[in-house]
Amino acid sequence: MNTSALIRPAWTPATIALMVIGFMVFWPLGFAMLAYIIWGDRLEGFKRDVNRATDGIFAGCRRSSDKAARWGHGSAHTGNVAFDDWREKELERLAEERRKLDEMLTEFDDYARELRRAKDQDEFDRFMAQRNKHTAPTTTTEPGDKPASKRGKGTNLLDD
Repeated sequence: MNTSALIRPAWTPATIALMVIGFMVFWPLGFAMLAYIIWGDRLEGFKRDVNRATDGIFAGCRRSSDKAARWGHGSAHTGNVAFDDWREKELERLAEERRKLDEMLTEFDDYARELRRAKDQDEFDRFMAQRNKHTAPTTTTEPGDKPASKRGKGTNLLDD
């Protein structure tokens, strides 16, 4: 490690000043600088370990993508022409079946949406009919009778 650098994991005036400024600006920055001063000499080994671990993870991803390519999700061929032709035909047939199923699903969704709309319209019409029945006048008048006057004491504040 280069020990002549201005900012290095040691108690130098620059690192102490950065730590103090870090605490004044945003306290986690001060703690980060303190951790760098104390454990920064172990950083090279930590970086090496992290790189090894991520290489192992991504190597597993590469192996998985190779398996997927072998099972028809990519353009890998097995070397057996007859099998590759059969596999391509089957994949095309499955893709066609999938397209048909997707079309049927869309048609069913449209049908169900229209059915819900019709049911909602029926319920709304029933509600309006029931509402109009309740709000219709219930007094019946005989032919030749005058409707009874609704005026009376206390029925309308402006008339009293």
